[in-house]
Amino acid sequence: MAFIVEYLPLILFFLVYKFMDIFWATGVLIVASLIQMAWQYFKEGAISQRHWIFFAIALLLGGLTILFQDEQFIMWKATIIYAALGSTLLVSHHMLGKNLTKKALLGILNSAMKQMQHAEQSDNKVPKRQKAEELPIPETLFAQLNLAWSALFFVIAILNLIVAYTFSLDFWVNFKVFGLMAITFIAVMLTIAKVSKYLPEDE
Repeated sequence: MAFIVEYLPLILFFLVYKFMDIFWATGVLIVASLIQMAWQYFKEGAISQRHWIFFAIALLLGGLTILFQDEQFIMWKATIIYAALGSTLLVSHHMLGKNLTKKALLGILNSAMKQMQHAEQSDNKVPKRQKAEELPIPETLFAQLNLAWSALFFVIAILNLIVAYTFSLDFWVNFKVFGLMAITFIAVMLTIAKVSKYLPEDE
């Protein structure tokens, strides 16, 4: 369910584009992003800063796309978002001393470990009360991962423009939906592989 809600705007954008056109799809993207925020507020009682930023960019560039009937505005959305993400990772780490990749990764690991603990309880086993912050993952690895993700975001930002201005609109939409999703999935799998040896083993 969480996966569907997270990618709802992108999925609806793709479907509406295939049956209508880029301008209808852009309008649906804006509305779906708003629904996504409402759902997060309903479930968690707050809306993350990330969703506010994504919605603001979608509203601005999507609105310009519909107003001027020019798809180039919405084509820049992914580039602006990924360039902003890459810059945020670098600035936060090197200027503010905060490794956002580490924070995100530890959050994911803590959620996964809680689920494992619940599973052990249901199997009448004594669950291990360990937090992700206690894992022996070296800070140098977190720094490398932060740099790697930042570099990936900048590459995606540039790649999006290359695809947008080199290939057809159909190809760009397919790349935006399936290509970026595949790249992100591979990057996540590689990140998990890098930290896997520091994770607790099942007994």
